[in-house]
Amino acid sequence: MSLSPDDVPRLPRGVRMRFDGVRGAHVLLAPERTFDLDQNAVAVLSLVDGARSIRAIAEALAAQYDAPRSVIEPDVITMLNGLAEKRVLDTAPAAPPA
Repeated sequence: MSLSPDDVPRLPRGVRMRFDGVRGAHVLLAPERTFDLDQNAVAVLSLVDGARSIRAIAEALAAQYDAPRSVIEPDVITMLNGLAEKRVLDTAPAAPPA
């Protein structure tokens, strides 16, 4: 699967991000699997809501970290592609332009 900036990522049913007090870190919980998340992954997944496109997520991160979207967006796509390959991320079709 290869995501594009217009794709709208979402966590599928049964997958959620949680803070694990024992580990002192955020994790992505999926059926019979747990993924440790670094700060970058937490920042991205915090914006994955099934409504925002990858472009919108990258724009929000660019504003938050005062960095160019053109630098952030490819990294976001790479990370989300990896999660999609592991079947812990789905995409919804992009909304048609209004």
